[in-house]
Amino acid sequence: MMKPEPVSGNAMKSEIDIISLSDCPSFITKDGSGIRELLSHRNSSIRNQSLAEATIGPGVLTELHYHKVTEEIYFITRGTGVMTLGNRTCRVTTGDAIAIPPGQIHQILNDGDEDLVLLCCCAPGYEHSDTYLESPDSLS
Repeated sequence: MMKPEPVSGNAMKSEIDIISLSDCPSFITKDGSGIRELLSHRNSSIRNQSLAEATIGPGVLTELHYHKVTEEIYFITRGTGVMTLGNRTCRVTTGDAIAIPPGQIHQILNDGDEDLVLLCCCAPGYEHSDTYLESPDSLS
């Protein structure tokens, strides 16, 4: 087996999609979270999923919503909160991973004193057009 030649600096980056979080502009999704999209079909060779960092400020509750097609994984990297999936709620904290299947109504509350930060993996990749807002009455 051949050992790869070491590559320094940006030579490697020109051959591999490597995106720095600091280079990702922030935008607000339909559910109200601040997102920095790391990898998706919009900025890389990835075609069937996306990876983003979401930041939810203290006291902020995202809009209740679902995705018809997209499944999501949330991975909490900092903070604490309360995750609602359908009519179930549970506490979440740093290191927790949450599976959100397509069609599952969900939202997350940052009930802590610091930002709640999570990685969100979507398959297929995130699109505003696949986000449907719901009324809180739909949980009854």
